Amino acid sequence: MTNAFFVTGTDTEVGKTVASRAILHAAASANIKMAGYKPVASGSVLTAEGMRNSDALYIQDASVVELAYDEVNPYAFEAPVSPHLAAIQEERVIDFDVISKGLEHLKQKSDVVLIEGAGGWRVPVTRDDFLSSWVKREKLPVVLVVGVKLGCLSHALLTAEAIKHDGLELVGWIANRINPGTDNYAEIIRMLEENLPGKKLGEIPYMPGIKKRDLSKYIDLAPLGL
Repeated sequence: MTNAFFVTGTDTEVGKTVASRAILHAAASANIKMAGYKPVASGSVLTAEGMRNSDALYIQDASVVELAYDEVNPYAFEAPVSPHLAAIQEERVIDFDVISKGLEHLKQKSDVVLIEGAGGWRVPVTRDDFLSSWVKREKLPVVLVVGVKLGCLSHALLTAEAIKHDGLELVGWIANRINPGTDNYAEIIRMLEENLPGKKLGEIPYMPGIKKRDLSKYIDLAPLGL
């Protein structure tokens, strides 16, 4: 069984956290010890406990394994901008060795680690490097979250091509309906099923307060070998 998966998106704000929570909920329902990991997060808030990111908190809450915040999110930046810009503003460096050490730690505490990326596939973490470089280094299988909206077909197919070009496997994808009024939804899903590599893990419908709901029923873990 593969012990780690990386979740990326067709863009920012397409529902990576929603999809990651859905996978974690499905793992809990299947009695799989899965840990959530959000190594890099922008748009965080300073609290009495330190810098906290809302998406990372959702991942921490949904993890099947009980984890401290710092185990889930080693790099939390305040500015809601690209990680490389946030790191420059705070005069910090995103170190891949630190992220890898965090991943190995979580592997020791769980059966499977689910890693949520930041932004899209080629999100920069420095002026000349990208989070996808770390995914390549770790040779992680990838799950793609497609935010179903106008333009998502091109974004999804281009992202799949980039993942393949990087020598990685797109093992599955999830359709997240971020706009209830999207025209031709069924046709979009059919195009994705016919053209994306990997199997569809599920379709998450649009619903209010989605990050607080149990989403396990929308995900099939079988294509991941779980």
